Amino acid sequence: MLSFIFFLIFMIPLCFFKKGWWLVQNLLFLISLIFLLNLDFFCWGGLSYLFGYDYLSFGLVMLSFWICVLMILASYSVIRYKFYNKLFLFMILMLLMMLYCTFCSMNMISFYFFFEGSLIPTLFLIFGWGYQPERLQAGIYLLFYTLFASLPLLLGVLFLYNNLNYLVFSLMYMSDFMNVFLYLSMILAFLVKMPMYLVHLWLPKAHVEAPVSGSMILAGVLLKLGGYGLLRVYEYLTEVGMMINMFWLSISLVGGFLVSLMCLRQVDMKALIAYSSVAHMGLVVGGLMTLNSWGFYMTFVLMIAHGLCSSGLFCLANISYERLGSRSLLINKGLLNLMPSMTLWWFLLSSCNMAAPPSLNLLGEIGLFNSMVGWMWMVMLFLMLISFFSAAYTLYLYSYSQHGQFYSGMYSSVSGYCREYLLLMLHWLPLNFLILKSDFVLIWM
Repeated sequence: MLSFIFFLIFMIPLCFFKKGWWLVQNLLFLISLIFLLNLDFFCWGGLSYLFGYDYLSFGLVMLSFWICVLMILASYSVIRYKFYNKLFLFMILMLLMMLYCTFCSMNMISFYFFFEGSLIPTLFLIFGWGYQPERLQAGIYLLFYTLFASLPLLLGVLFLYNNLNYLVFSLMYMSDFMNVFLYLSMILAFLVKMPMYLVHLWLPKAHVEAPVSGSMILAGVLLKLGGYGLLRVYEYLTEVGMMINMFWLSISLVGGFLVSLMCLRQVDMKALIAYSSVAHMGLVVGGLMTLNSWGFYMTFVLMIAHGLCSSGLFCLANISYERLGSRSLLINKGLLNLMPSMTLWWFLLSSCNMAAPPSLNLLGEIGLFNSMVGWMWMVMLFLMLISFFSAAYTLYLYSYSQHGQFYSGMYSSVSGYCREYLLLMLHWLPLNFLILKSDFVLIWM
């Protein structure tokens, strides 16, 4: 456990070397491989006093490593223009350490500390490497939404410690609190992080202003912190949950439908993908709130799947942006004529986004539908609408950007680089091949 943290700490000086970029990138690939081989299924592995991982943590840490490598692979313009590339690597490593420690914390207060700490490198990524001047406002949005909800979380954690005298996750199965205030304080921060509809406004803003690496880590891992936190705290809030959860479930389902409609009127590709994340996370919140085993298992699956898929779509949007200098769908059209081989990747990742087989998204969505319909069959109406409109906006994004006549103001365009094809393949392959090992997701509880 500690060995990985030391691996990351000792990589920090390497960021500041002359050719450190490639070294850090390859070492991160190496640590992903080493971590993958460390799989320990049946109980908490890698245990120490503070850290350890069960299967839920393991999957999310693996996702963090993977997305962070792919961030470096995607942000080639940072090193090409020598745009503070050493500090950029430093920020990514700090973020990775924060995420690693968050997912592996055994103790609730250390979990809270790292959960909030992961906000700071993200903020620096948006402030330092974002594109438009509005990135300051987007960063402030992100900061205030997240911090506003997480002070109650801190008070809730302190209340728990006062009552129980321990804060270890694995001992929490003993207790079940019947306290609405505790329930709200523990849950609100995670719902904002997810983001649930009505507190989702920071997400599209942050995504549109962030550089590609910021968008990838936001969609890929930071939204999963919310789901992870909820899965951990529901262990001792089930009784209150049974009474109140219906409220969150209905908000996120109606919200998922409304956000899907919002997607159909976006012209900015990044904003469209960001809003589609909100719709997918609405399903995750809904399935989790039913508190049954299908919901818990499939929340995990859809979080992993959405992390890979959304991140890949942001990479694609960025590839078009680097060629054409704009993310507007009015300018990014007819790309089939310009970059025919890139259209294949657009197709593959878009079809994963609307949960076509054999992607992991399909497994997750079927399971979440199962859990929600089993909970109450009336929900089926909104599930049908969300499912239909998710296909609709994905097709809208795909056909608008790929088909038609290309923009007449363009004078040159270069097709994809090998690096970009590798980057997209590394998103798509795990997304579609992990479904072969879908039996593993049923053992983490």
